[in-house]
Amino acid sequence: MITLLIIADDFTGALDTGVQFAASGANTRVVTSANYDLNQVDSEVQVLVMDAETRHLSPREAYDIVYDITKRAIEQKIPYLYKKTDSALRGNIGSELTAMLSATGERTLSFLPAFPKMKRWTKEGIHYIDDVPVSESVFGKDPFEPVTCSYIPQIIGIQSEVKVSIRTDSNRHLSEKKYSKETQTEPELLVWDAKTDEELETLGQYLYDTDQMHLTAGCAGFATVLPKLLGLERVSRQNINLIPNLLVICGSVNPITAAQLDYAEKNGFLRIRLKPEERLDQEFWTSSHGQEKLSQWKDLLTTHSCVILDSNDLPGREDTKDYAKAHGLSLDEIRMRIAVSYGYILKYLLESGLQSTLMITGGDTLLGCMENLGVREMEPICELAPGTVLSNFSLGEKRNQVISKSGGFGQETLLVDLACKISSTTI
Repeated sequence: MITLLIIADDFTGALDTGVQFAASGANTRVVTSANYDLNQVDSEVQVLVMDAETRHLSPREAYDIVYDITKRAIEQKIPYLYKKTDSALRGNIGSELTAMLSATGERTLSFLPAFPKMKRWTKEGIHYIDDVPVSESVFGKDPFEPVTCSYIPQIIGIQSEVKVSIRTDSNRHLSEKKYSKETQTEPELLVWDAKTDEELETLGQYLYDTDQMHLTAGCAGFATVLPKLLGLERVSRQNINLIPNLLVICGSVNPITAAQLDYAEKNGFLRIRLKPEERLDQEFWTSSHGQEKLSQWKDLLTTHSCVILDSNDLPGREDTKDYAKAHGLSLDEIRMRIAVSYGYILKYLLESGLQSTLMITGGDTLLGCMENLGVREMEPICELAPGTVLSNFSLGEKRNQVISKSGGFGQETLLVDLACKISSTTI
């Protein structure tokens, strides 16, 4: 029976939040369809994570999807709902939180966006990344979805007219009195400050004790608090054996991931940069030249233990932009074509007997790969590093593992550290 439904706006976010429960022993599933039938969920599943794929949609489209999922969850009498948001506040934050609040008919929704383990925290309603306001961080320069302001009520207000209030541990009593279900008549979003895991735990316990836990929102940071509060801790998992070779498929343009790739290349990884036509020409991989290239890469994977497939341009070059301009491609079309190309590449390699542990960075790339493989459901297992998730997926009769992470997560040494970790006997 589902105790908790999590609605995420992208695939890597669905996994890095779902794994917080799987690692505690809760039976957790991640599905990739916003139309997933809640009646078909296995009775043993306790936590269901739905990847609604609303990150790149219009605010209205995102609202409608989240509203519909929430309504269906209420009809199924799922007791706890969690709206997973991006830890850097990208996407349709205002419209999605408002949709969940409206669909439930509740008067308040508590939003706790901090993720202390990733150095992301909130003070007086301003969200920080590594002690820098988020709009001034690398996320303010994102080519697809830059975060243009750091004050959360302002971010929400761009898409919603719902009242927003800032709450801290010191004034939390206001929620207990002024915002009780009996007295509060105006719907309101409550944004909670937090900088440490201990603060998130304290606030979580407070919300649970005051019956305000049924409708909450945040990223994987606050999700780490929920298994214990909701009684979802179970037996520990069994050890996993991974193939010691590592194949990294990178579709992220985030500078944090770029630094990880550079460091890995300097430390012995073979880095293959895809040419513009290999990323963006949808017919390339079915051509004789494309098939020859795939065969070459398959052979390289047998002679190199750590390989990166990278869709980014060389520093100082704008080959992708030039190709897109010449072929009339929008930014959205670039993003999706790269994901489709990677999906084709991965399908070929797996069908050719890939003998490497697979890692995919970027939610669009992960979704594109899984869709091309016909995978609609994944089972998170554990975190190999904060925000870096190991999951199972089925392909035919075979169980496979994949490591995934958001482009904005991880230290510079992450890929090298992972290569060392998976070379161990068990994880």
